[in-house]
Amino acid sequence: MSEEQYTRCPGCRTIFRVTSQQLALKGGQVRCGHCRTVFDGTAALVSLAPQPGAQDFDQEQGPPTVTLRPARALRPADEPAPQQPSVGAAEAPDEPPADADWENRFAWDKPRQRMRSTWAGAGAVVLALALVGQAIWHFRDAIAAHFPASRSALVGLCAQAGCTIRPLRDVAALSIEASDLQADAAHKGLLILTATVRNRANFAIAFPHLELTLTDAQDQPVVRRAFAPADYAGGTADLGRGLPANGEVAIKLFIDASATSQAGYRLYLFYP
Repeated sequence: MSEEQYTRCPGCRTIFRVTSQQLALKGGQVRCGHCRTVFDGTAALVSLAPQPGAQDFDQEQGPPTVTLRPARALRPADEPAPQQPSVGAAEAPDEPPADADWENRFAWDKPRQRMRSTWAGAGAVVLALALVGQAIWHFRDAIAAHFPASRSALVGLCAQAGCTIRPLRDVAALSIEASDLQADAAHKGLLILTATVRNRANFAIAFPHLELTLTDAQDQPVVRRAFAPADYAGGTADLGRGLPANGEVAIKLFIDASATSQAGYRLYLFYP
């Protein structure tokens, strides 16, 4: 039988009974089964005085510990064991431990974990950037409207991506401040429509379409016509940027009503 010695775990102070043959298997390297600390069992050898009444399988005196292979731990000597191990359980097997390649697994575990963590972090960053890009794509018009300073950058991005930046449409934010329809004294059958459309929002709004309805004496529609922004503001405003925040546009249109007889009119704003 190999000479038995005692070694102490520097992490949790657990004491092992080991043999010189067991220490020679791994160059003295053992792992504490209590706290999983790997340490040099040869460097941590301790001398223990025999204790009366404590016997192991070969009748030698020793501390209340259990001999295990290097990869298994004993309970600390100063803690009472739940039960006294039997003689058969006290002897360490002479064959190599089942986990003989634990050093290689331990050496590779941390690099693999770091690699998995790196790839997971990179994937999370890519996913977050993709979500941000998708949100910017879908809400680019609203972003440009509410944050005018970002418009130039968004226009540049759209030039590369093949998209456009358009002003928001919000007919509820628009109002007709004043309107008038009068016959042109110099031209029979010609009507002159004047109106002022105001944007009450604090951001630019797309120019709306106008719908003019001429009515008879019973307020029934006689003629209905729609006018695009280019018809009433094409020469005076930047239609691509929309009606500025809290801005207004003056409208003047000439309407040929020679073939109709009208007594009134209605004017509406809408988006097609």
